[in-house]
Amino acid sequence: MGTYIHFTDDQKQRANSVDLVEFLKMQGETFLSSGREKRLASNHSVTVRGNEWFDHATKEGGLAIDFVQYFYGHTFPDAVTMLLNGEQGIPYTKAKNDQETKNPFKLPPCNNDMRRLFAYLTKHRLIDPEVVSFFVKEKLIYESKELTADGSKEYHNAVFVGYDENGVSKHAHKRGLYSEGKGYKGNIDSSNPYYSFHHIGNSNRIYVFEAPIDLLSFITMYKELGWRKHSYLALCGLSEQALFKTLEWNTELTHVVLCLDHDAAGIEACEKIEDMLAEKNKSCSKLQPCFKDWNEDLRARQNLVAIPSEEHPQHRLKNDLCEEILILVKDMGSMNLGYSYGEDILKQAQIKNENQAEAEAMKLATAVFLCLALKEYRQLGHRMTAEEIIQSMSEQFRAYQNRSRWDPTLSEVLDEFSRIKMSAEANDEKEVLSYAIGFQKVALALLKSTIKRELLVQKQIQTQSLNMA
Repeated sequence: MGTYIHFTDDQKQRANSVDLVEFLKMQGETFLSSGREKRLASNHSVTVRGNEWFDHATKEGGLAIDFVQYFYGHTFPDAVTMLLNGEQGIPYTKAKNDQETKNPFKLPPCNNDMRRLFAYLTKHRLIDPEVVSFFVKEKLIYESKELTADGSKEYHNAVFVGYDENGVSKHAHKRGLYSEGKGYKGNIDSSNPYYSFHHIGNSNRIYVFEAPIDLLSFITMYKELGWRKHSYLALCGLSEQALFKTLEWNTELTHVVLCLDHDAAGIEACEKIEDMLAEKNKSCSKLQPCFKDWNEDLRARQNLVAIPSEEHPQHRLKNDLCEEILILVKDMGSMNLGYSYGEDILKQAQIKNENQAEAEAMKLATAVFLCLALKEYRQLGHRMTAEEIIQSMSEQFRAYQNRSRWDPTLSEVLDEFSRIKMSAEANDEKEVLSYAIGFQKVALALLKSTIKRELLVQKQIQTQSLNMA
C-alpha cells in the first residue's frame, strides 16, 4: 500500500483476534490434527490454535497479524486490512478465549484384542507381522477402545507409546484404524514431547523419523540387516526435543541418521536438526525416501501407487538461480572488480527492488560479490573455481533460515556488508581470508533475499488468480 493508513487500537485488536483456522480455510488451506492444535497440510512445521500460531522449524510464533505478515509477505497495514475485511469483504470469526485446563497425561483404555491393529498395520500399511509383534510384546504399540463424548459410538486407534528413562509412559501418538479415507492421527493431550515412540538397541546409531508408521516401514524394508541392534525414534511431528533428550540419556548413541519425509517440511526440519547436531559435535547423516515417506516407499516396493516426493520450493528456485549466477560469475571473470564496485552494485540492487523491478539486479550483485571473494582467495593462493564457489554457496543455504517475509530494504544483506571493513592494502592472510568469507556471506544473503522475493511474487500471482476464479 502506497499511503499511510491509521488503524485504531480497537481495529488492531480485532484483527489480532481473528481465528486463524477459519481464516486459513477461507484461503483454501487444509489441516492435520495435532492434539488441540491444527497443523498446516502445506507446511507441517506450522501449527495454529485460535488466533495463535507457531513455526516449530524456526521457533517463531505470534498472533494473527504477525502470521499474515510472516506467511503472506504483507505490510502491517495490508495484514490488518486483510484480517478485518478479507478479500471478499467477509469478516473472519473471532477466536474464542481459550481457558481450557490441561488434563494430566493418561493412556486410552486398551481393547481386549489387537485384531484391528494387526489388520491395519500388516494389510493396509504393509508392515511385517513379526515387526508388529515385536513392538506389541514390548508394550510400545496397542489397540485402544474408546467412546465418543456422548458415549454413543465406539472407536479404535493404534496407540504408539513413548516411555521415559524409568520406563514410565509419558507420550502417546494415536492413529485411526481405518483403511478408507483419511483417519485420525495426533498426539494425546499432555504428552511429554521429550519421550515419543522409540526403541533403543545396543549400537551407536539412532534412526530418526517423523511418524511411527515411517519407522515401522523402514524396519520392514531392512528387516534382514539386523535391525534390532540399532535405535529408532519417531518424533511424532517435527520437533527435535525427543531426539536430544534421547541422546542425553543414551550416551552410547553417537551417530544420528535423519530419515525425515521427502517434502518441504521434512527437508527444513532435517536442515535445522543437522545444524543443531553439528553445534554439539554429533555425527550425523541423512537417508531420504524416494517417495514422500518410508511407507510410500514400502508401497512402491509392492508395485502399489505411491505418493511422490516433493522438493522444497526454495531449493528448486535456489538451484535455478545458482545456474544463472554461475554464468554471470564466469562472464565477469576477467573484470578487475573492487570493493567500491561491490558497494555501488549493492546500492543499485536496493534502489531497483524498491521500485519493484525484476530480480536481475540482485542476481548481478550476488555474482559480483562472489567474484570479489574469488579475487581474495586468489591472493591467498587458493585456486577456487567459479563452480566451486557457487557450490559452496548452495551448500550453505538453509531453507529453514529463510522463512521470514521478504524485506525490500535488503537489511540482512546490508548487515553482512557492513561487517566488512576493507582497507586499501590487506597484507595479513587472516584479513584477506576475512574479506573473502565476508563477500561470500553477502552473496548468500543476496541469494536468500532473491529467493524470498521470487516466491513472494509467485504467491501474489497465485492469490490473484484464485480471487479472480
